[in-house]
Amino acid sequence: MIPENLSAIRAQIHQACLQTGRAPATVHLLAVSKTKPASAVAAALDAGQRDFGENYLQDALPKIAQYPQATWHFIGQIQSNKTKDIATHFDVVHGLASEKIARRLNDARPIGRPPLKAYIQVNLVNESAKNGVVPEALPSLVTRVQDCQNLQLLGLMAMPPATFDLSERHRFFSELAGLQAQIKADFDLPQFQELSMGMSDDLETAIACGATWVRVGTAIFGARQSQQEA
Repeated sequence: MIPENLSAIRAQIHQACLQTGRAPATVHLLAVSKTKPASAVAAALDAGQRDFGENYLQDALPKIAQYPQATWHFIGQIQSNKTKDIATHFDVVHGLASEKIARRLNDARPIGRPPLKAYIQVNLVNESAKNGVVPEALPSLVTRVQDCQNLQLLGLMAMPPATFDLSERHRFFSELAGLQAQIKADFDLPQFQELSMGMSDDLETAIACGATWVRVGTAIFGARQSQQEA
């Protein structure tokens, strides 16, 4: 079932790219494997998937140890007491939102490992329940992250409110793409070209607005059970 689901999602991404005149190779699939067993990751790996998203450390660390050939993305809110484990075991973080967390991740990155790839999470509509930096504070945070030698800043991430319809999501994704382009130009950051946005129900809209990473979980692995962070 997982290989078939992956094929269907890849076809959906491919078609969305063709419809918007984008090269399919510019959009990558992040398989959200949080709460799923290691056997599900194995099935996805066998089907050619290499990038996996996790946000429960207790659940993720055994899978990372078992499948070091995969690329592991931390996609949840980054808490201060989790930074050492995240910096040690993950390859990418999608929720960087403060200078404090950036410095903790930078200091905890093991010697000999490549820089931790990072996306800054932006809170575009100032949702109190959402993690992320407000747009006005984004340039300052970019400046601070540039000072972190063990972090490689690649782009921005954001999630629209669940209540948004597709037209509202289109405006939301377009605004994030505009911020990304502005930061890339203002700071002369040629590598700052990634946009982590869009999930199963809005990935076509996100791709039309420039997404380079889309996050899909349930459509690949099936419904997930709720789980508390340990």
